Amino acid sequence: MIVYLVRRLGQSLLAIVAMAVLVFAGVYAIGNPVDVLINPEATQAEIVATTERLGLDKPLYQQFGIFLKNALQGDLGTSFVYGRPAVEIILERLPATMELAVCALFLSVMIGIPLGVWAGLRPDSIAGRTIMGGSILGFSLPNFWQGMLLILIFAVLLGWLPAGGRGETTEFLGMQVSFLTWDGLSHLILPAINLALFKMSLIIRLARANTREVCLQDYVKFARAKGLSSRRVVMVHILKNIMIPVVTIIGLELGSMVAFAIVTETVFAWPGMGKLLIDSINLLDRPVIVAYLMLTVLIIVTINLVVDVIYSLLDPRIRLSEMKG
Repeated sequence: MIVYLVRRLGQSLLAIVAMAVLVFAGVYAIGNPVDVLINPEATQAEIVATTERLGLDKPLYQQFGIFLKNALQGDLGTSFVYGRPAVEIILERLPATMELAVCALFLSVMIGIPLGVWAGLRPDSIAGRTIMGGSILGFSLPNFWQGMLLILIFAVLLGWLPAGGRGETTEFLGMQVSFLTWDGLSHLILPAINLALFKMSLIIRLARANTREVCLQDYVKFARAKGLSSRRVVMVHILKNIMIPVVTIIGLELGSMVAFAIVTETVFAWPGMGKLLIDSINLLDRPVIVAYLMLTVLIIVTINLVVDVIYSLLDPRIRLSEMKG
């Protein structure tokens, strides 16, 4: 197990270094932020002074060397726009994004797994076909269009829920959260549903496919032959065996929810990291963009590592096969 952990840690570090090179080169090689940040009527001397102050007068490889040296000390740069550490600005928005992502994942799991299992147990029933049809819609419709449709129905036509913003927040474990106040919760429902729809459809299809496969196994047939109740067969023999791939997908999807909540945050004006990224791209605030992408990479790599470790604990054959490879 220790050899497996060391190997996975090495792979994770290699992935982070490779992404640092790609992210820095991709962001710093495009455009000139001085053109956006400085007064259009500024003199050439002021342009040169601003370029030197931001460190953009150095060759790209020197800028990357400075970035890498500071990154190893926990400093991912200072925002060109706000004049504050980029990580500090992002971390201020992180609780809002994490709250949205966790709520969306909770909805995906709590609704997706039961519906998927139901559709797997009764694939030819009207309910089973309806569930699968709904999951296709969740996959097919663009995320931003789903969000606008939710706003149109529940905010504009029915007037049940607010269309945007985060609402009233309160402190919980040192962070500002909105789900503990009614006003905040009402603002959270629509963006959480919007972010959850795609993942929910994915979990439904995965749970259905695995349920269909597990139902054909001899131990399930034997359990039914022993006269066990359908509830016990599902809860003990089917759910337990379909959870390995589902746990893997849930872990991976949490990372993608945090990373790709940009569309939902933009549609619902949710003050999270995604909206900050869009604003930073518009202003060419390179340090914030790079810091956001690197933190996202770090979160996804860490989640993948944790999922792999959990997966190897659930199924030791995975650990052994990788070590042999």
